[in-house]
Amino acid sequence: MFKKFLLYSIVSLLISGGFFMTQAKAESEILKSDKKWDKVFDKSEKVNHKKITFHNRYGITLAADMYYPKKYKGKLPAIAVAGPFGAVKEQSSGLYAQEMAERGFLTIAFDPSFTGESGGTPRYMASPDINTEDFMAAVDFLSVQENVNPEKIGIIGICGWGGMAVNAAALDTRIKATVASTMYDMSRVNTYGYFDKTDENARYELKKNLNAQRIEDYKNGTYKRGGGVVDPLPDDAPYFVKDYYDYYKTKRGYHKRSLNSNDGWNVTGCMSFINQPILAFSNEIRSAVLLIHGEKAHSRYFSEDAFKKLKGDNKELLIIPNASHTDLYDKKDIIPFDKIEKFFKENLK
Repeated sequence: MFKKFLLYSIVSLLISGGFFMTQAKAESEILKSDKKWDKVFDKSEKVNHKKITFHNRYGITLAADMYYPKKYKGKLPAIAVAGPFGAVKEQSSGLYAQEMAERGFLTIAFDPSFTGESGGTPRYMASPDINTEDFMAAVDFLSVQENVNPEKIGIIGICGWGGMAVNAAALDTRIKATVASTMYDMSRVNTYGYFDKTDENARYELKKNLNAQRIEDYKNGTYKRGGGVVDPLPDDAPYFVKDYYDYYKTKRGYHKRSLNSNDGWNVTGCMSFINQPILAFSNEIRSAVLLIHGEKAHSRYFSEDAFKKLKGDNKELLIIPNASHTDLYDKKDIIPFDKIEKFFKENLK
């Protein structure tokens, strides 16, 4: 019995050692990729940029781009940025991070677990728990940087990660200020569908289909992908689908690692959101929150309803006239960066 146990222990150590060596190699490759600018936005000459990695509480290694001013004194206020849902750090979150670095902050734009250059298997999964943890892990990392003031840390979440950011703020008292831009409540949209059109019977059929897919995935040993943004675009596509296409499927925002630009999440990737609401305790957030949404965005109701739950005089909802959902992804003449800068400087103190 002891020999069997010893053999099992040796095999386990070899396997885990191989895993960590593979992980270390992957991290090394990420850090080496610094020399190549692979973002969908132009590089700023006003800030420094470098690749970094950090880990979350589940041991998943997250990859991020760090931006910080070329000239600064003392310790900087810091901001972690993620989103949109199904995007990567080379897209919208990197744009926000670089812009805020130009305005005097140290920022990181990170790929959430299971996506982009970050770790986590199986790939292309989402989790209300783990992805909230990703934001909190970013705060862990920022809190121990020599050039960061750990008492001045904020977060920005875009689209689906706007909801994750608000959820993180409800749990993490170290987060002093939160911006959610063009926010999606991923629990709500998975449970009730767009505009809350999914009733209990339709939801039951959805769950039946998802559980049937689980069996197929288990038998096949792979996870079926759900497909990204529809391509080619049908003439009768809803406005918001055209909005997504214009970003993810064109030169404006396409990226080879973006789920929305390519084959999408696993079909069962967002299943847990159906009965795990992410904003259950948002009414208990004591730190500052700024919700930003476009007037013409199909998703506007997510921010409006989320704002109704927030308490205190340090909460604000800003509606941008004539803006669509994806206008707030990358259109610098529409994204209210002056307001965002002012919000963080007033609340990270």
